[in-house]
Amino acid sequence: MSLSLDIARLVAAAGLSPEARERLKSLRFRDAGHGYDAFGLHPEVVAFGEVVLAPLYDRYFRVSSYGCAEAVPASGPAVLAANHSGAIPIDGAMLWLDILRRSQPARVPRAVADHFVPMIPLLGTLFARGGMVGGSRGNARVLLEAGELLMIFPEGVPGVAKNFRDRYKLQEWRMGHVELAIRHGAPVIPVGIVGPEEQMPQIGRIPIQLAGLPFIPVTLTPLPLPVRYHIHYGEPIRTDRDYRPEHADDPAAVREAAARVKAAVQALLDAGLAQRQGIFA
Repeated sequence: MSLSLDIARLVAAAGLSPEARERLKSLRFRDAGHGYDAFGLHPEVVAFGEVVLAPLYDRYFRVSSYGCAEAVPASGPAVLAANHSGAIPIDGAMLWLDILRRSQPARVPRAVADHFVPMIPLLGTLFARGGMVGGSRGNARVLLEAGELLMIFPEGVPGVAKNFRDRYKLQEWRMGHVELAIRHGAPVIPVGIVGPEEQMPQIGRIPIQLAGLPFIPVTLTPLPLPVRYHIHYGEPIRTDRDYRPEHADDPAAVREAAARVKAAVQALLDAGLAQRQGIFA
C-alpha cells in the first residue's frame, strides 16, 4: 500500500470540513503522472496535514493572523520570508496552514527546507507530500518559474536553535531568498511570527546528530507551552520591480534587498510584541 493511498484513507476517516474540501478542490496541482507533482506534493496529503494540524492551530496555539489575504498574491511567483524559532519548527507548520486557509484562492506554500530535512526517515517523505522541497537553487528556480509560492526562513537552523535570552533577535540573515526573488521576478512578503520564541525556552543544545537532525535541543519544558501565535504579514517588497534580473549577480544589490526584508520582518515582530496582551493571550 502506498503512502499516498494510506493517507487518503486517513483523510476520509478523519473527515474534512466543507470549507476544507472546497479549498482542496481549488488547489493548483500539476500531476506528474503518479498522483503527485514532480516534487512529491499530493493534494490528499495536504488535506491530511490540515486535519492533523487543525487542533494545534485552532485550540492549542490559537493562531491569530493579520494581513495574509492582502499580502499573498492570488497567483504568480512570490517568496515568503519569516523569522524562525521555537527549538522545534512548529512555526513552519502553523504558517503553512495559515496560508493554506487564508490565501484567496487557497495556495500551498512550498516550504524550502535545510538539506537534512528531506533525509529524515518517513517525515521527509510526508513533508514532501505536503509541499516541502529541499533547499537547492534548482528546486527554487523550477518552482518560481512555475509561479509557485515559496516559504523560506532566512535564519535557518540558527533561528530555531537560538537561546531564550535571544528571543525575537533575528540571527544571521541569509540572502538566497532575495537573490532568487530578483532573478525570477518575484516579490518578497515579510512575515513576523510572534509566540513560538516562548513555546519551549531553550537553554542549550547537545551537538549529537540523530536521524539527520543537527543537534538535540535542551529546553526548560519537555513539550511546547500553549503560547498564542500571532502571524503578521507585511506589505510585499517588490524586488520584481525595484531590481532587474541581472541585479541577482550584484552582491551589493542583493545585500541591500536582504537588509530591507530583514528590517521589515523585525518591524513586524516589534509591532506584534507591542500589540499582544501577553504570552498566552
